[in-house]
Amino acid sequence: MGIVKIDDDLHEEARRASTVMCRSINAQAEFWMTIGMLAEANPTLSFNQIVKMQFAAAHVRLAEPAAA
Repeated sequence: MGIVKIDDDLHEEARRASTVMCRSINAQAEFWMTIGMLAEANPTLSFNQIVKMQFAAAHVRLAEPAAA
């Protein structure tokens, strides 16, 4: 584990986002870094596809949308 220096404005955005997403500031920053790393490695995937891929890797069962 180490210390990462980030811009004060970005830290404030992470703090605000962490409140909305019910994560710690560190967990929010880690989430953003993970998604960013996966997006760079998989440039053809959308954010939603990346998140769905992560759910699948964690064996999370996703609810099916209700039929209209």
